[in-house]
Parts: sequence; C-alpha cells; structure tokens
Amino acid sequence: MIWGFALRSTQATYLPDRHLFALWTWTGHGAGRAPTGLGDRETLALAVPTGGRGAIEITEVDCALIPPAELAALDLAPISGTTPTGSANGYVTDAPTTSTRHTEPDPTEAETLDAQRLPDAGASLRAWHTVLRGELVALPAAAHAVPDASGTAIVSEARALHTLLDTEAMAAHLAATLHADLRPYQARGVGWLTETTAAFGGAVLADEMGLGKTVQAIGFLLGRAAEGPQLVVCPTSLVGNWAHEITRFAPDLRPITWRGGELAVSPGDVVVAGYPILRLHGHVLAERDWASTVFDEAQALKNPRTQVARAARTLASPAKVALTGTPVENHLEELWALLHLVAPRLFAHRGQFRRRFVRPIQEGSAAAAARLRDAIEPVVLARRKFQVAAALPAKIHTDLLCDLTAEQEQLYDRLLDRAIDDGFGSGAQRQSRVLAALTALKQVCNHPGLVTGDLAELAGRSGKLDLCTDIIATNLETDSPTLIFTQYRQTGELLVRHLAEQFGVTAPFFHGGLNQASRAAIVRDFQAEDGPPVLVLSLRAAGTGLTLTRAADVVHFDRWWNPAVEAQASDRAHRIGQTRTVTVTTLTSGTTVEEHIAGMHDRKSALTDLSDSAGIAALARLDDDQLVEILRRKREN
Repeated sequence: MIWGFALRSTQATYLPDRHLFALWTWTGHGAGRAPTGLGDRETLALAVPTGGRGAIEITEVDCALIPPAELAALDLAPISGTTPTGSANGYVTDAPTTSTRHTEPDPTEAETLDAQRLPDAGASLRAWHTVLRGELVALPAAAHAVPDASGTAIVSEARALHTLLDTEAMAAHLAATLHADLRPYQARGVGWLTETTAAFGGAVLADEMGLGKTVQAIGFLLGRAAEGPQLVVCPTSLVGNWAHEITRFAPDLRPITWRGGELAVSPGDVVVAGYPILRLHGHVLAERDWASTVFDEAQALKNPRTQVARAARTLASPAKVALTGTPVENHLEELWALLHLVAPRLFAHRGQFRRRFVRPIQEGSAAAAARLRDAIEPVVLARRKFQVAAALPAKIHTDLLCDLTAEQEQLYDRLLDRAIDDGFGSGAQRQSRVLAALTALKQVCNHPGLVTGDLAELAGRSGKLDLCTDIIATNLETDSPTLIFTQYRQTGELLVRHLAEQFGVTAPFFHGGLNQASRAAIVRDFQAEDGPPVLVLSLRAAGTGLTLTRAADVVHFDRWWNPAVEAQASDRAHRIGQTRTVTVTTLTSGTTVEEHIAGMHDRKSALTDLSDSAGIAALARLDDDQLVEILRRKREN
C-alpha cells in the first residue's frame, strides 16, 4: 500500500493529554470515516468546519488513534518550510498565533474558534509527520483542533507543539533513568506534573484506577531528586508498597518509611509516611522544606476540617501533587479541598467555589459544569481507561440476585418487627437506631449466624453464601483466581472458614487489623504464580492502591452505599498488567434492603451526595412508614 495515496485526505489532530494522534478524513465538505487499518477507533469531539462558509463547530468525528511513533513511521513525503497559521492550510483564527519555536507556552493558552477557510486535504498529517521527523513547520488548525470545555477555543499551536516535543523528550529521558516501560500517556503524565507544578505549585493527577498513577509520580520524583528530600503521604496499608515501587522503578532514589521519631534526610531521599503519622507527627514534617510532596489516595483529605487535612496544608513544598482515582466521591466540595491543598493561589475561597460551581451544578446548570472544567483544566489531569489504555481487557459486570433461605426470611422479618416495636426515635438517636437496624438486616442477608451467633453449620443457611460457593467452585475448576470483598470483618472470617471446610482452600484475609508487613506478605503471596486461588478482602482496607492482577474474577459479597467504593475495589484486578477479561460479580439479596441500595447505585450520578453516612442520613430523614417500606422484604418480588 502506498501510504501517501491512501492517506491523502487524512487529517491528524494531536491530543495533548493522551499524547496520541487522532486520524480523521476530510471529504471536502465535512468529516468522513476514520482511515482503516490504523489504531483504535473512537468518536471524538473536534472543532471542524461545517456549512458552506466554513464556520467551525464542535462535531463528533470518527477517529483512529495512534501514538506518535506510528505516525512518524507512515510513508509520507515530508513537507518543508513554514506556512503561516490561518492560511489555506488551516483555519483562520482571531487570536494571533505564537511562533512554532516557542517552547514554554502558557499551559492555559488556547485559540478562539472562528474560521473562513476549509482545511487542505492531509495538511495537518503532513505537518505533524514533518515535525516528528525533526523539522519545525507551522501547524494548520486541524492539527490541534481539540476544543475546550465551553466549546469556544481550541488548543493553541504553540501548546500542541510544545507538549508533543516535551513529552517525546521526557519519554526518551525516562527510558534511560526510570526502570519502567512507560506508555505514551504515562510519559505525558510525568511531563505534565513537572510543568504544572512549576507553573502553579501543585497538580491533581486523577487518572482512573489502574492507569499507573504511582509510576508517573515516581518518574516525577526522580526528576526532582536533586532539588532536595521529598515526601510521599499515603494510606498506612500502602507505605510498604510505595517503598517497594520506588526501589523497583527508581533505584537511584532512597525510600525511607517513617513512623515518627528523628528524621535526617538529604537530596535523593523520599520519606514515605501514612496519613495517621501525618496527623500525629505533622509538626515534625512541617519543620522541613520538601522539594516535592505527593499525597496518594488523596481523597483521604477530602474534608478540609479534619486534623490530617490541616496537617497536610502545613507542609512546606513548592510542588504538591495529589493522586486520586476519585477526586469527587460524594460531592463537589471534596474537589475544592484537593484543589485548595495543591494550588491555594487559584482556589483560595471555598465560598466562591460553592457559589460559582457547586450550587449551579446541583441545580442542573450545564454552563456551570463547563466553567468548572475550564477552571480546573490547568491543574487537573483525569484520563479514563477507554481513552488511553485500549489494550486493557474488558471488564464484565454481573449483578446476581440471591434468594433468602427460610431461616433468613424469618430472622429478617423478626428483626425488623422488633425494630418497629422499639421505635426509631428522633434526632441523633434516630440515625443511630436506623444504622443498627440496617446493619443487622444486612448481616442477615450475608448469613443468619452472624446475628444469632449459631455458626456451627454454615452451608445451606444463606442463599448468598451458597451462590458464592458455586462461583468459587467454577473458578477453582477453571483456575481463575478470585477476590471476594466484604465490608464486615466477621463476614470475612466466616468466608475464610467456609472455603476451608468446603474446598480445603486456605484463603488469606486482608483487613484493617493486620500490620503492614502482614498485608504486604498477603499481596506478594497472592500475586505469585502458585499463590492461593482465593483472597478475601475488607472493602475499606483493600479498596485502594493494591495491584492484584493475578485475579480474573471479583465478587462483592455485600453492597456498599457508594458505588465508587465498589468500583475502586474491582479495579484492584482490572489494572495495567491484567491479561484476561475481568468479571465483576455483585451479590444482592433479593426482596431486601440490599435491592434498595442496588437501585440507588443505578440512579447515582457522579455529583450525587451518596457517601456512607449520607446514605444512612437519607434513610433517617424518612418518616416511619417510608422507612419501613424500604426495609421490609418485598415478598411480591
């Protein structure tokens, strides 16, 4: 195939956040189908001419996505010389363009949308091909036609060119210094962290779970090692993991796990401490000047009034980075807390943030949502798996309703009747009584012995346990390692015992009561080729940070109020390095309050306040009749 002929009508638009090129075709009057035989297909919103006069509109365009190396390898005749942006090779913009040799553009720089001319066939593809071959040329607007959130501007020529060249240089540098095979978007992430912290003093890397935020952060730390000692603060369960990953990926850095006491550090040292240590000994950490500070699983700091969040704000560092897969778990003000932590100059006033964004978005304002995306774009980078990791296998969700046994039905009804007779009270007492009733009913759904104390025999008494047993039996036959998540410690212990009795399997139990060494040993043993076939985990203790890609199946034994928490747990297996399709199975006891929780999951949007406490509070606000209607078994189901 002669590529120059086959791609003669193809345009190439650079996607800075992904460090990929979107290839699309121009028919002479509109965007056509993506070129075949190249990359992964995706429909993207791009700024392209429409109508007879060539007005620009944001249009859904069929694209083929390829990395820079693949574009450079295409057999095209290179062009030479420069062509002014705004000529027949591109769109005419009102905003003046910057020289293509400008290497440090404002990260927020963009060009306004306004066009008179149509793009020349293949002009942007030829331009980028030439740039990748080492010669700088002017770029037509089709080469950087990525719109902003409000649809009023596109990425500037200078920024697109700078990002491409800087990321290519960063990837080459990291290939020699970082012991990791970075994907294109990860190299971009390291470069983005470097330039964003330099410009604003902080950044929020909010890539979806499993996209390698840790290795990107380590690449960032490696680049700043000569600036002085650095600090990583993370959940206690991840302290050992961070030290291990730093040693693995950046052996030139020296990780120091710190749990209090004297602290002597020098350039090249990376102190790793848990959030409880920051809360208790933050004054010691605040006495030092840290070249960089990284907050992993930064949603732990979502409440700015907590002691640990206050301690985090006292740390002196010119470069603060928050890592989180869920910058908004329950409500938008959590996002403000992270923004205020890393970039207080840009996001100083909580009340202003609430007035400009939170309230209008809660009222359904699309314009406010677009304003928010524009406002946070300079300091927040959030990429999803489908955008940057097409090689990840699919994740299949299966929701199974489990029948209650007769013993469960009778106990469930009896407990609810007792709660009704005792009354739910009012005020704070009402919320605690609702929580007690709900907890007891959910434990009945798991196994009646958890309430009655009769645990002599386990099998045959819980529909959910029996169904889980069937799933495990199948997975043992097909050699599919399995993770089982539960929110209750006692349920986890019951599952471990049942697996031993039923299958002779010794399943470890990863929970919050274990010390760091025990947790690390469990993860290491499970990831080994001959590791245990089943791992039972506490949803809260193991829901973030761990990599458990040996597992191909995930079972959620009971339901949590917040679907984001369940999704985080599922992504312990669905991460980069996984080679098989991951099946996520949720077990819900039919006719019970668990069905109500499942329904709330289905209705929840990303900005709905549905935290664990909020879910209980919502129930407590109902009157008795409404509350009982939700808790009572729906026998007609």
